[in-house]
Amino acid sequence: MNQYINSLKDLVMGDTPAPQAAAPSVLHELNAANRRLEKLLVDLRSEHNAESELRAVARDVIRAVELNPDIALACIFLNQINGTYAVRHCIETAIVAIIVANGLRKADSEILTITAASLTMNVGMLRYQNTFHKSSALTSEEMSIVRRHPLESVDLLRDAGVSDEDWIACVLQHHENDDGTGYPVGCSGVEIQQNARLISLADRYCAQVSARNYRCSVLPDKALARLMDDEEKFDDKALCTQFAAVVGKFPPGTLVRLQNAEIGVVTQRDGDGEVQVQCLRDASGKPLRNASGMIQIVRRSTEPECAISEALSEDQADVRFSMKQIWGEQASL
Repeated sequence: MNQYINSLKDLVMGDTPAPQAAAPSVLHELNAANRRLEKLLVDLRSEHNAESELRAVARDVIRAVELNPDIALACIFLNQINGTYAVRHCIETAIVAIIVANGLRKADSEILTITAASLTMNVGMLRYQNTFHKSSALTSEEMSIVRRHPLESVDLLRDAGVSDEDWIACVLQHHENDDGTGYPVGCSGVEIQQNARLISLADRYCAQVSARNYRCSVLPDKALARLMDDEEKFDDKALCTQFAAVVGKFPPGTLVRLQNAEIGVVTQRDGDGEVQVQCLRDASGKPLRNASGMIQIVRRSTEPECAISEALSEDQADVRFSMKQIWGEQASL
């Protein structure tokens, strides 16, 4: 009875619970971090105490990913992070590295270092970025620049006030290979930090799945297979297994065809390789929308005839949608 009376009082006095604020948009937060990062990296040569600002951007990226890791991954495959490729690629690498690092249950401080290193790994290349936007093979001089950029990045970071040696080591070693064929030093095996290996995997994966001016992106399942098949360069079986399990063959944002011939976009990872797919076209190619334009049919890859048959390029899928239509306000611009 007292509870009933109190409820009536709440109604009379207008003491009703305030509506909860909508969660911030992952897409908006990642793009804001990208803009801040680009300004910092472009001006890094004139900075002498940039470590705290770079860490702040890294924390923002971590928070954005943790709001909804599936949306963060989808931003990569749907090309939703704006800005120059050189900086956008670092944000995308950080997203993948954070998700895998969380899967490995790494400490928060370690994830922050991994993220900061991912965001700054290529700062030594920024002044050359226009040189490499071409489809022809690199000249010997251009290859020398590529092989030198981890050293240039480290020098720039030290001059800008970065003193975290784990951060520096990750940047220095993110192109080293277990078989000693990497650069700039040719480290091998146990000489390479695991976190540098993690960044290297994320870096190479994102480089394949992101479209460039001069080439199309590689489909996610093909990119993952290429990476996992390169056993001589990546001999850390536990790390590779975790990477493949966490990212998956068909991560969120992948356009797919199901066995029942429906076409859709992967929206969520449910563990053990199972994913959810928001269907966009039926088996006959007809768009699946209601009168309001909302897409309603959701399939699970474990349902009969709903397993993924193949990943599709944008041209193959021939669908148009905004991330907000699929994931809601957390994916708004």
